Amino acid sequence: MTDDRTGTPDSTAVRTALWRAMHLQVDPPPHVLEDEIGLRLAAPGDGWRERPDMDPDATRAFRAAMVSRARFIEDLVTEQADLGVSQYVILGAGLDTFAQRRPELASRMRIFEVDRPGPQAWKRRRLVELGYGVPDRLHLVPVDFEAGASWWERLTDAGFDRGRPAVVVSTGVSMYLTKDATAATLRQTAALAPGSTLAMSFLLPVDLLDATDRPGLRASENGARSSGTPFISFYTPQEMLALAREAGLADARHVSGTSLGDRYFANRPDGLRPSSGEDLLLATVSGSRSR
Repeated sequence: MTDDRTGTPDSTAVRTALWRAMHLQVDPPPHVLEDEIGLRLAAPGDGWRERPDMDPDATRAFRAAMVSRARFIEDLVTEQADLGVSQYVILGAGLDTFAQRRPELASRMRIFEVDRPGPQAWKRRRLVELGYGVPDRLHLVPVDFEAGASWWERLTDAGFDRGRPAVVVSTGVSMYLTKDATAATLRQTAALAPGSTLAMSFLLPVDLLDATDRPGLRASENGARSSGTPFISFYTPQEMLALAREAGLADARHVSGTSLGDRYFANRPDGLRPSSGEDLLLATVSGSRSR
């Protein structure tokens, strides 16, 4: 998510980018994800590692959760690209750096980053300033989800091919949107070409978290509220699956954050594990649909 009032990324987007960089700087290998480009984009200035929300010990589980989520998405995109899917849509792109970090894979796909207009203009400027530019394969698509703008229509205007399957990803977004807005996104995704895949993250209600992670979620919730971007929607896995199926996504499954810990952090000598609290919906569009 991003702050359209200032045209810059909101504090959560910046924090996520900095945690991804911290994973490389303070956690021993093997690294689950290598991303310091988000740090370059954010340009937080000297002393950023001394910020309270960057404390290496206090934030290690949240840091691990961010990199495991990102690694899962990149594994999914790689898998789908190998199957011939050539369109990748990132809803609420924020400081995503896939196109810059994975140029070989990105060159095989058309990437559509959907975000609000002001922050997207800021990101375009930063990409140019840092020498990355905005290549033809990367489309920055400005949309305001809550204002009722249709990302589907804007995608088409940007060159998205409705007749071809796509990978659609929305991570770190649903907690800021009303449930009606998320249901609308699910319905729009269900209208994509058969073979399309959706991955959407969602926050669990606090009572479903491990007891040790509950204070961290409450602190994050308080921080989001004080920065003007409050968490407004939480989902049980069953509720999210039901929402997806009601939207027309019959092939939907739940991917727990715990399973990502088992996949990417098993047998680490440092004991690094992601926190609980954010899970994923993974759904596939099947059958023929009118578009």
